[in-house]
Amino acid sequence: MPPFTSNTKPVPAPPGAFRSMRWTSEREFLGLPLVSVAFGPDPARGEMRGHARGIIAIGDVATGAIALGGLARGLIAVGGVALGGIAFGGLAVGGIAIGGGAIGGIAVGGCAVGIVAVGGASVGVYAAGGASIGEHAVSALSQDPDAVAFFREFWPGGVPGLAPRR
Repeated sequence: MPPFTSNTKPVPAPPGAFRSMRWTSEREFLGLPLVSVAFGPDPARGEMRGHARGIIAIGDVATGAIALGGLARGLIAVGGVALGGIAFGGLAVGGIAIGGGAIGGIAVGGCAVGIVAVGGASVGVYAAGGASIGEHAVSALSQDPDAVAFFREFWPGGVPGLAPRR
């Protein structure tokens, strides 16, 4: 029997499907463009993905003070994978990390790992959430008194797993 065959023909990509975009502001600060935008491949530069570098960087890969992209690296980073001082993303790594998966000094997310960790599953010195592991943890199964006091000060609006104040 012959290998799987199909009688359908490949569908060509729509016009402009693989177009790239590059834009950089004329203004600079500290030798970097104020704004840089880069999406899509650039064969001339040998880039499969656009890499934006600037104070404000927006692109497939973005590096800057404020970075927004699939992979974002910066003081403030927002993206699928975000690495920075303050990081927001599907996977966020930073001093303050907020995301589906968060790793940082202060980590908040579905799965959070940090010195202070808050999430569905959290691991940290101070940890709060449905399933928490740490030196001082608040979870569905236990409430360490030091953790309760810490989170009441740190997070006055309430933390998942923490019993309301009476």
